[in-house]
Amino acid sequence: MEKFGMFVGQKRKLIVFIAIALLIPSVIGIMMVPINYDILAYLPSDVESVEGQHILSHTFESSNQGYLVFENTPEYIIDDKISQIKEVEGVQKVLWIRDMLNMGVPKEMLPKELSEIIYRDDCVLVLINFEGNATDESTQKAIADIRDISGDNSYLSGMGALIKDTIDISNTEKIVYMILAVILTIIVLALTLKSTIIPILFLVSIGFSIVVNLGTNVLLKDVSYVTEAIAAVLQLGVTMDFSIFLYHRYEEERERYPDHIEAMGVAVNKTAVSISGAALTTIAGFLALCAMKLTIGSNIGIVMAKGVFIGVISTLTLTPALILMFDKAIHRFQHPVLMPSFDKLSRFVVKRHVLILILGCLLLIPAIYGASNTKVYYKLDESLPQDLQSIVSLNKMKTTYDMATTHMILLKDNLPDYQIDQMVSQIEAVEGVSKVIAYNKLIGPMVPVEIMPEELSKVFYQGGYEQIIVNSSMAVASDETTKQLEEIRAIIRTYDDGALITGEGALSQDLIEISAIDFKNVNILSIAAVFMIILISFRSLSIPVLLISVIELAVSINMGIPYYTGATIPFIATIVIGTIQLGSTVDYAILLTTRFKEELGEQNNKVEAMTVALKSASRSIMTSGLTFFVTTISVAAISKIDLISSLSGMIGRGALISMITIMLILPSVLLIFEGLIQKTTMKWRRI
Repeated sequence: MEKFGMFVGQKRKLIVFIAIALLIPSVIGIMMVPINYDILAYLPSDVESVEGQHILSHTFESSNQGYLVFENTPEYIIDDKISQIKEVEGVQKVLWIRDMLNMGVPKEMLPKELSEIIYRDDCVLVLINFEGNATDESTQKAIADIRDISGDNSYLSGMGALIKDTIDISNTEKIVYMILAVILTIIVLALTLKSTIIPILFLVSIGFSIVVNLGTNVLLKDVSYVTEAIAAVLQLGVTMDFSIFLYHRYEEERERYPDHIEAMGVAVNKTAVSISGAALTTIAGFLALCAMKLTIGSNIGIVMAKGVFIGVISTLTLTPALILMFDKAIHRFQHPVLMPSFDKLSRFVVKRHVLILILGCLLLIPAIYGASNTKVYYKLDESLPQDLQSIVSLNKMKTTYDMATTHMILLKDNLPDYQIDQMVSQIEAVEGVSKVIAYNKLIGPMVPVEIMPEELSKVFYQGGYEQIIVNSSMAVASDETTKQLEEIRAIIRTYDDGALITGEGALSQDLIEISAIDFKNVNILSIAAVFMIILISFRSLSIPVLLISVIELAVSINMGIPYYTGATIPFIATIVIGTIQLGSTVDYAILLTTRFKEELGEQNNKVEAMTVALKSASRSIMTSGLTFFVTTISVAAISKIDLISSLSGMIGRGALISMITIMLILPSVLLIFEGLIQKTTMKWRRI
C-alpha cells in the first residue's frame, strides 16, 4: 500500500481530473433515479394484503383512488367542477352519482345505503381513479390540477395526495438540511483541526463520493424517499472519520519524512488497514438490513454500503491527492485547535475505571427497560405534518364518513346472494364495524348487475372477483383493529377459502408482524457480522464480545430515551437504528482498542498504556462523533416529516451516545478484562 500511496501522490492531478470527469455521469444518474414515496410498496409481494392490493390495482383499477369531498357546495356547481376534472390529464374515471341519476332526481330517492355513502351532513363524496400509480408524474400533476379546480370547501385525500404533499416537503427541505449539514461540519472541523483549508478539502472529497454514490443509484429499481433524505448526510457523517484518520497519520509522518509524497505513501499504508477494517464493520452493519423482509431495509442498506465503499476509495485516492496539491496552503493557513488535550479526562477515566464500569452496568437496566417499552407508530400519515392538505382532507373523510379504517374484501363473484347477505350480516356484527358496503346491500338483490351503470357495477365486480368494503371506527395499527381483522377474516373464509382482505388496516397489520421478525433477524445478523470482522481483525475471541457489548449499551440507551421522554417513534427506527449505530460507531471502539494494543507494545503497564491510548484516540473519536452528530441532527432539525426527522435524530443522538460510551466505559472494560484479552487474543502483547 505504500507504493500505491506514493503512486497517488505522483499522479494527484490525474486523479483529481478523473474525479471531476466522473461527476458528469453521476449528476445525470441522480436526475434519472426513481424515488419511491410509498413505504407500503416495500412489503413482500406474497403477503395477503399486498396480493389484495395487486388485484385492486390490476383488476379493479382502484388501488390508486382519490376521495374528493365537497362541503357546503350546491350540486350544480359540483357537477360543473366534475366535468372539468374528467378532462384532467391523468384522471382515468370519476364516479359521480349525478352521472347515473339525472340532476332533477332528488337525493332522497336514492337507496338509503347508497345515499349514506355519498351524502353526509353538508358533504358530498366523489371517487376519482387515476391512470398511473400514485407516484407517477401524471398522477401528481393531476392532483395539483384537481385541487385548483375543486377550490375552497373541498378535500382531496388518498395515497396520491399524501405522496404529493410528501414530495413537495422533501424537495423543499433536502437542499436546506444539506447546506446546514455542511456548515455545521465545517464548524466542527474548524474547532477540532488546526488547518483552515483541510475541512474544505474533506468536504470536496466526501462530496465527490456522495455524488457518485447517489448517481449509481440509477442501477437500482428505485430509491425510497427515506433513503434519499438521509443517504447524503449519513454518508458524510460515517465516512468523515476515514479522512480524519488519514490526515492525522499524514501529519505525523510529515515530520519524519522530508518528501511529502513519501510521507503520504507511508500514511496511506498505515491507515489503509484500519480504515478498511472500520469500513468493513460499517458495510456489514448496513448490509445486515438486506435481511429485512420489508425491502426498504435492503434499499437503505445497499445504498449506504455502496456509499461507504466509494467513500473508502475516495479517502485513499482523492483525499491524499487534494492534501498534497494544497499542502502549502494547509500549513500556511492555520489556527489554534480549540479542542482540549484530553489529558485530564484520560487520567480521570483510568483512575476511576472500576467505578465507571459499575455505573455503566447500572445504567444498562433502565436502558433495556426503556428500549423494550418505547412506543412505536405504524400509521404513515402520523409522520406528516397535520396541517397538510392531504392530512386535513384525510381527517375530514374519516370523521365525516366514519372511516377511521377501511377494509377491502375480495371474494369469488359466483357466491349465491343469500350467502353474501349472511356474510354481510355477520361482518356488521363485528365490534367496531360502522358500515359494510356490498352490491346486494347497496342496490338490492332484485336489481341485476347487467342493467346498472357500468361505472357503478365495476366498483363491485371485476375479473371474477366481488369487492365488499368495510368501514371501521377503530384506528389503524391498533390491537382492536388486529382483532377485528382476524374476526372478519375468519367469517369470509367460511364462505370462500381463497378470500382476501386488504386496505390500510390489513397492510399495517402485516407491517407490524413483518417488522417484529425483521427486528430480530437484522440485529442478530448485524451483531454476528461485526463480531466476525472484529474477531478476524484482532484474532481474538474476547475483544468482539467486549466491544459489541459496549456499543449495544449505547444502542439501548439511545432506544430507551423516547420511553422516558414520552415520545413515540416510527416503526422503521426500531429495526434500523441498532444496526446503523453499531456498524457506524464500532470503528471508534476499534480505534481505541488498536491504540491500546500499540501502547501495550511499548510498555508493560496497562494503566499508563490506556492513559496514553485514550488521550491520543479521543481527539479523532470526538471529531468523528461530533461530525456524525451534526450532519444527521441537521436533518432532524429541518425535516417536517417525522419519519425522517425521528430516524435522523436518533442516528445522530446514537453517534453522540456511542462516542461518550466509548470514551468513558470502554477504557474501563479493556482495563478490567485485559487479563482475559491476553489469554484469548493472538499476539496481544509483544513485549
